[in-house]
Amino acid sequence: MSNFVKVHDPRGYPPKVVGKRLAPRLESLDGKIIYLVDCLFDNSDAFMEQLRLWFAAHLPKVVTRKISPRESWVDDPGMRAKIAAEGNAAILGVGL
Repeated sequence: MSNFVKVHDPRGYPPKVVGKRLAPRLESLDGKIIYLVDCLFDNSDAFMEQLRLWFAAHLPKVVTRKISPRESWVDDPGMRAKIAAEGNAAILGVGL
């Protein structure tokens, strides 16, 4: 009997990832719209709500809007377009 276990990943081969520059930092968040994106992972909705409450208590001039994609693990171009058109920044929540 071998002391090694062979594990196969059922998702296949990962796609090639191309690095991109980060978005420029905003000078201030006052008056800005920050989208809190619930990525539909376990507990991410609770995390986004806690983050919304933190912003309300500590940075009341920041406007927060919670949003979720239509499906987990699937790109939602409509959601991305809405954030790009109306928001100044987004925070992605992946839960615990």
